[in-house]
Amino acid sequence: MKILTAVDGSPYTKRMLAYLAAHDEWLGAHHEYTVIHAVAPLPARAAAALDKATVKAYHDESAEKVFKPLRAFFARQGLKASFVYKTGQPAEVIAEAAKKGDYDLLMLGSHGHGTLANLVMGSVATKVLANCGTPALLIR
Repeated sequence: MKILTAVDGSPYTKRMLAYLAAHDEWLGAHHEYTVIHAVAPLPARAAAALDKATVKAYHDESAEKVFKPLRAFFARQGLKASFVYKTGQPAEVIAEAAKKGDYDLLMLGSHGHGTLANLVMGSVATKVLANCGTPALLIR
């Protein structure tokens, strides 16, 4: 099974990883994992003032801050994973990756707070589910 794991480095990501570790009987090493992180784009004026290499280095560094502890987690669990980041709004990045990657399962942590419509799930999770047909496992 191909599993897309959306991460942001928050405590909700940690809860999702704890769930993954605790349920290795069905979420174990026999699956193909892709870990995705949405890096916030630089403001347009700042990006315009910098060269492309500097902007790319900034995005690479931002993603690696999130990925570094996750690489260690996946290694400890004996899980092989590829790590990918995209620049953009998290809900859009995650939904697009899930659609294009033909994943069997999308795992993500959910904050579970926000406006009345988002009491059960976080707003990013709500938007992802609305824009993607991939089965999702939300961890709160």
